[in-house]
Amino acid sequence: MSTTTISPTTSHQRKKVTTLTFRQKKERGEPITMLTAYDYPTAMAIDKAGIDSILVGDSLGMVVLGYENTLPVTMEDMLHHARAVSRGAKSALLVGDMPFMSYQVSTEEAVRNAGRFLQNGGMDAVKLEGGRERADAVRAIVGAGIPVMGHLGLTPQSVHQLGGFRAQGKTASAAKRLLEDAHILKDAGAFSLVLESVPARLAEYISKQISIPTIGIGAGAGCDGQVLVTHDLLGLFERFTPKFVKQYANFHAEMNKAFTDYLDDVETKRFPAVEHTVEMSDDEWDDFQRLTLNV
Repeated sequence: MSTTTISPTTSHQRKKVTTLTFRQKKERGEPITMLTAYDYPTAMAIDKAGIDSILVGDSLGMVVLGYENTLPVTMEDMLHHARAVSRGAKSALLVGDMPFMSYQVSTEEAVRNAGRFLQNGGMDAVKLEGGRERADAVRAIVGAGIPVMGHLGLTPQSVHQLGGFRAQGKTASAAKRLLEDAHILKDAGAFSLVLESVPARLAEYISKQISIPTIGIGAGAGCDGQVLVTHDLLGLFERFTPKFVKQYANFHAEMNKAFTDYLDDVETKRFPAVEHTVEMSDDEWDDFQRLTLNV
């Protein structure tokens, strides 16, 4: 008797991924998959592929809105894109990235803005950057019933403080502080942690030391899961490609070819062709000409 494997794209809608799913996958040693999305069709495609989680990242500031970094991104920007993603993805765990200055001013403001992601953005959880200095905000947001994903290592919202987009935790003292921050965020109630641009052996050590799942980006294979910016994975963002990115396609080149082919077709009048055109019957055309004879 033969067995048929049903892929995520052909099966019925899978069960909703939750924060509990994350914990269970870590316990079973099953890698967690995560990608970013900022619009409806991308979210739908990622969800259909069977990816566990979608991050509506403030990286949209760079890869969608064209900013130099993530700092100019507002709550309104994030909510606009979060709603589009939530309409496209029904099974993945949806995480809204809290933008710069949406949680740093006060815990009250942090809770209010986190709540907006769930209430107005259709998200299941939020992500915020920082370690011990964010413990009170994490505690307060979790206390309001909102799941929080932490983010340690290279934290892009602190790009000026860090002196650029630089790897973190490369010295013994910095690594110790990162480990401490991971424990602090776990104790504050975070359900998982993103570890970005930290040494692989440190990321693996932290992953084994804490009970909550770690999601790596440029942090090696020892994390409990992986996340990439979808525009990097697809080769859509040409300005620069981080070292830790594996490009699975080159959509920028494909788009460029499609656009130049279109340009050529229009200029040489190969497009639109007959098959792209609506026509009316000869009888109706004759009637039209009669009706407009004296116009």
